[in-house]
Amino acid sequence: MNNRPTSRFRRTVAVLAGLAAASVMLSGCLYAMIPEGASKPGATNAPDTEGVAEDLLPFYGQTLSWSDCGAGFDCTDVTAPLDWEEPDSGKTITLSVVRHRATGTAEGSLLTNPGGPGASGVDLIKNSLDYAVGADLIANYDVIGFDPRGVGQSTAVTCFDAKGMDAYLYSIPAGKRGSAEWTDAILAEHKKFADACEANSGGILPYITTINSARDMDLLRAVLGDKKLNYLGYSYGTFLGATYAELYPDRAGRLVLDGAIDPAVSGLDVSATQALGFESALRAYMQSCLDGRNCPFNGTVDEAMTDLGALLASVDATPLKSGDGRMLGADSLMTAIIAALYSQDSWSYLTQALDEALQGDPTTAFLLADFYNGRENGAYTDNSSEAFRAYNCMDYPVEDDPAAKAASQAKIAEGAPTVAPYWDGPDSCSVWPYPPTGTRGEIHAKGAGPILVVGTTNDPATPYEWSESLASQLDEGVLITRVGEGHTGYNKGNTCVDKAVEAYFLDGTVPKDGLRCE
Repeated sequence: MNNRPTSRFRRTVAVLAGLAAASVMLSGCLYAMIPEGASKPGATNAPDTEGVAEDLLPFYGQTLSWSDCGAGFDCTDVTAPLDWEEPDSGKTITLSVVRHRATGTAEGSLLTNPGGPGASGVDLIKNSLDYAVGADLIANYDVIGFDPRGVGQSTAVTCFDAKGMDAYLYSIPAGKRGSAEWTDAILAEHKKFADACEANSGGILPYITTINSARDMDLLRAVLGDKKLNYLGYSYGTFLGATYAELYPDRAGRLVLDGAIDPAVSGLDVSATQALGFESALRAYMQSCLDGRNCPFNGTVDEAMTDLGALLASVDATPLKSGDGRMLGADSLMTAIIAALYSQDSWSYLTQALDEALQGDPTTAFLLADFYNGRENGAYTDNSSEAFRAYNCMDYPVEDDPAAKAASQAKIAEGAPTVAPYWDGPDSCSVWPYPPTGTRGEIHAKGAGPILVVGTTNDPATPYEWSESLASQLDEGVLITRVGEGHTGYNKGNTCVDKAVEAYFLDGTVPKDGLRCE
């Protein structure tokens, strides 16, 4: 497979929560590029332009034109500078925004981000509003979803067509796993993908960064008419929210960061920690499978994990053919396994997929892998794979120390023996057309108010230790612990977590640091 799990997961993972829930000159030219439009009923307050630099006023002073986009939602587009360092260059991008107006009396806007990087915030809110936020927040806030730059309906990163994506995500590279031939084949496919992204994305790739996206969020805050940003970010969205608080501490309102990314850890550390996290989640799944009915494995958890490793090795040697002609290799099977581990509600799908694979049938495994990759009926419903690569290749510094890489590989091999053979591989970002501009380091958000960080004890994608770390870094970080399985903790049926988060958003009540929700 050309897009190996390691190159997808080694940074931050692109799916929010598994199958349970089913992106200028100061002249008349620049002003003409920004749509003015008339306000609609229920429009936001006047833009907040207090203290805005003169070269940013054309952007911060936009008047939004909202249109009904069905089922109680309003949609609009916001124009942002392509390059925040040169906002008067004349080059702009569009940010797609959706709003669900408060069903009661609005306390203001609540921006949300589902993670990724690369997941569509517009789709999350339009398709899964009550999954993203609880009923009390829907009643009291205008809930805002947006596609960050590079994502979805915003000015988007574009790479391959569906046929090209199939080849990139699912094909099986030549050569024995780990050999020079195998490595060269994967890097060649990564290079084809990167070249296609550069050719088809209209020059935006160097500007697809988390810092620029955080600046876009401040623009959204302002044009929505809010003096401060209220924000709920999941997974990668925690890094985006923490970055915002670091850049604009005086404008940070009530921020909740759920399923935290540790901004201080390196890409290699991310890779190793996530590998161990998914191995831990896989063991928890296996225990549940063995305790239930119809489990295709038997014996102890260790014995069952050994058998699963044998299944992966078998599929690696002899891929399984699906009804549509695609071949399921071990990397795609691992993608299917990882997709199901995001939510305990998806474990039954994993049992079915593994049972079928043992019988030579890849149907459900492809269903899971396709869900993860945003593939449906042969087409791709989003550009999450493209945007994921674009953000991470710009955000994470290059790591080319052989000793550090060897240490990471050894940690994965020891702590995640089932996952390890299908985790590590050549770095796709090594052939990206632009060098990274991001750095790794602690975020303190000095001057911001309390920021809630929610961590789940056996979260495979954003391991709990990252939430602990981010909460301790932030000057006023407050940690809430959800004891349980799966990715993220709010609005997952844990009343203790939900009450703490919602009390903070609704009346500013700050929970006790270290609150533990069994």
